[in-house]
Amino acid sequence: MTEAAHKSEGSAVRWLWLSALIVALDQWTKSLVVAHFALYERLDLLPVFSLTRLHNTGAAFSFLSEAGGWQRWFFITLGVAVTIMVVVWLIRLPRKGRGWLAASLSLVVGGAVGNIIDRLLHGYVVDFISVHYERWFFPAFNVADSAITVGAAILLIESFLSRDEPAGSARDGEMEP
Repeated sequence: MTEAAHKSEGSAVRWLWLSALIVALDQWTKSLVVAHFALYERLDLLPVFSLTRLHNTGAAFSFLSEAGGWQRWFFITLGVAVTIMVVVWLIRLPRKGRGWLAASLSLVVGGAVGNIIDRLLHGYVVDFISVHYERWFFPAFNVADSAITVGAAILLIESFLSRDEPAGSARDGEMEP
């Protein structure tokens, strides 16, 4: 193994701690909801924000939730494949100058693993964060979903900001591990 590859792997391991933190926070919050809320039970915290225990057998926005059960293994397989690809991408990143990209990939990995764990253990994902206004409800979500969304947003922003820069160059305000 080359010295550069070894350093890159060391950097990736440090970033994977962020993924582990996301998984731990996600599973902890879901376990609290499962322990203290019955299915569909709702606790209004603000006029536009509540905690509601829901079980989602589908993907984002309950996509394929009524597909008959096969989707559990499809989403587990898809989640594992995406996680492996993103971890490989993270390992191959240059150690310096790609902190925001590494952070975004780590958030996506943590969120994906959190939801994979739910699907393996329960056959569904526990969602509980509900944002709503009067009769309009945004689809419920959880910490893992939030991490995936924030990670994807950072990834998009980072990709637009780094378009004209060489792969290893650092920008002002760049995060480093």
